[in-house]
Amino acid sequence: MSKFSLVAMGGTFDIIHRGHFTLLSNAFNIADKVIIGITSDEFATKKGKIPTNKYDQRFENLISIISKEFPNASFEISKLENDFGPAVLEKGVEALVVSDETSNQGIILNELRSKKNLPPVQVVTVPMFLAKDGTRISTTRIKNSEIDIDGNLLSIDK
Repeated sequence: MSKFSLVAMGGTFDIIHRGHFTLLSNAFNIADKVIIGITSDEFATKKGKIPTNKYDQRFENLISIISKEFPNASFEISKLENDFGPAVLEKGVEALVVSDETSNQGIILNELRSKKNLPPVQVVTVPMFLAKDGTRISTTRIKNSEIDIDGNLLSIDK
C-alpha cells in the first residue's frame, strides 16, 4: 500500500534527464497513481522556455521512458496550460511532488485549492539530482553540451 492514492507532478520534459527520473521515481514510489503534467508548447514559451521538442514528441518520449523504467506504474498525462493543471481541480490529489527549485509551488497550489474548497495537498520535495560538478542537472546545461542526461561533465575543447 502506497502512502498516497493520487499525487501530481509536472514539468516541460524536453530532454528527459536524471533529475526527471528522480522525480518520477519518487512519485511512483509514494503513490498508487500519478498525474503528470507536461507543459504545452504555448505555456513553455510564456515561461521563457524554448523546447527542442514539440509537445507531442515530449509526450511520446515520456510515455516511452515510463513504460521502460516503471512498467507497473499507474499514471495519466495532462497537458499543462498553466502551472497546476488538474492538481487545482482534482479533489483526489493528495500530494504535489516537486524539486527543491519548485517547492514554493505547493504553497500557491494550496491557496488555489482553498479558494475552491478543496483539501490542501501535502508537498513532497525531492532533492535535486546534482551533476558530477555539484550543480544541478538541467535541460539548458544539456543543450549547452556542459553535461549529459546523467550529469556527467562533457569536455568542451575550444
